[in-house]
This record gives sequence, structure tokens and C-alpha cells, in this order.
Amino acid sequence: MVLKWDRGRRLRPVPGQDLDSWQLVFPGGTVRGAGAAFAPLFRMLPGGAPLARLTDRFPGAAERGYRWAADRRSTFSRLLPASVKRWADRVISESQRDGR
Repeated sequence: MVLKWDRGRRLRPVPGQDLDSWQLVFPGGTVRGAGAAFAPLFRMLPGGAPLARLTDRFPGAAERGYRWAADRRSTFSRLLPASVKRWADRVISESQRDGR
């Protein structure tokens, strides 16, 4: 969903080493992960400024919300239809082929 939201094509998915969290890596090498990465990510996305302000204002809630969802990945995965998983795989593959 985030890659589709990124109409400016500023994000590039790469395989991560840390399966515990997603990470946002900035051009200078700064890394933010989990809930701490929400605000900078939202600032990069069109229309994301309100969500960036919200997660900046409540960083603890952003981190807890991320952790809650991350701890239930396998449950959410079982709830998603196979067609949605195939769509997500296709979006990631296409963005990697496009040189993102």
C-alpha cells in the first residue's frame, strides 16, 4: 500500500536483515525503524503531513501501535486472501524492476 501511495516514487523496497521491524533508510545513512519511522515516512508521501504530525505528537502511541500490529503479523497474514498477497508481491517486484 505504501508503495502505491508513493506516487513520487521516492521509496525503494529492499530486503531487510531485521525481521523484527521495517526500516526507513535516508540518503545520508540515517536509519529509523518501527513506529519511529512513521513520521518521516508520512512526510515523504502525498497527503501524509497530517499523519506525520499525529505520529510526531504521539510517538509512544505510534510505537505501541506498530508493535501491536507487528506482533500479530502471522494472524493478519492468515486473514488476507491469497489474491491480496499476490498483488502485494507484484507491486514490490515491479518497483524493484523499475529501479526504485
